[in-house]
Amino acid sequence: MDMMKSKKTRVAVIGAGGWGYQHARAFSNREDTELCCIVGRTLERTRARAEQFKVNYYLDIDTMLEQEKPDLVSICMPGQGTFEPTMKVIKAGFPLFVEKPLAYSLDEARIMIEEARKRDLFFAIDFNHSCSEPVQRAKQIIDSGQLGSIVFAQWRFAQSSDGIPITHPYMEQIEAQCHGLDLIEYLCGPIESLSADMTDIAGKNSYTTFSLSLHFKNQGVGTFLGSFDSSECYEFAQMIDVNGMKGRILIEDNLKRCTYQKAGSQVAETWRPSMFDDDANSFTHNLDRHLDRLIPAFRSGGRPPIPAERGLRALQLAYAAIESFQTGKRITIE
Repeated sequence: MDMMKSKKTRVAVIGAGGWGYQHARAFSNREDTELCCIVGRTLERTRARAEQFKVNYYLDIDTMLEQEKPDLVSICMPGQGTFEPTMKVIKAGFPLFVEKPLAYSLDEARIMIEEARKRDLFFAIDFNHSCSEPVQRAKQIIDSGQLGSIVFAQWRFAQSSDGIPITHPYMEQIEAQCHGLDLIEYLCGPIESLSADMTDIAGKNSYTTFSLSLHFKNQGVGTFLGSFDSSECYEFAQMIDVNGMKGRILIEDNLKRCTYQKAGSQVAETWRPSMFDDDANSFTHNLDRHLDRLIPAFRSGGRPPIPAERGLRALQLAYAAIESFQTGKRITIE
């Protein structure tokens, strides 16, 4: 698809919830996209959202696709209900951009990927943690060889589940931490094997805290900690620490700081957003940074910067962790 520069990309947003709002906001604010409609499940909420952005609204996906014929469809549905709406868009042949997780079922995720591939569809997923300025800087340092071979890496993201309905025994692994599972491979390369431990110490009928021992394909090792039983108000609620033969990278709270230090040096280089750079300090604007890469790729007929296959891979890692916990064995991952 090679779009004329003067023609805006018309985007339909499916989902009238919190992240549906963020997608509507981001697409409506861009000069190269036009938000054309909102699709929701309830009349009052969907109509209110559409009125907020002065666009059409629908309660039926098929009707919307037939009448609006959008260039791109953005799907922001609850993680356990993504399969049916996503398949409707895929079978109708429309390019799509979906929120995480791709699915809760590996079979459903594989079907979506395969059906989109058959139709040669642009199919992207919003792993927006990897779009922050600190993570992008870390990626550049690693790819340039300044870090050398990665020896070990650590990921930690511990937050509260207040206001988040816990609806699945492995929600933390599949939905909350798919960002981290994707991001640690984005920086460190494929995970070859892992072992897992989990707890429901909080009594939520779900394993809301877990840890992984990782072995990367490049022979480095790592640790991974995810939790719904802490607080994002704590300092270092999220932390990424990557140690290579030539140096170390430390990312604090995704947006706060990225520090690079050469091995043996007593001097470190730190990036942090300036006092007046509100966008760089905004987690929700990771979506906007993602779209800064995604929309030009889409308009030029290129591949998504974060393809949906990465959503399938994160789900495979989550299920490997679940299998390890259930069996007490280290799991090798293809």
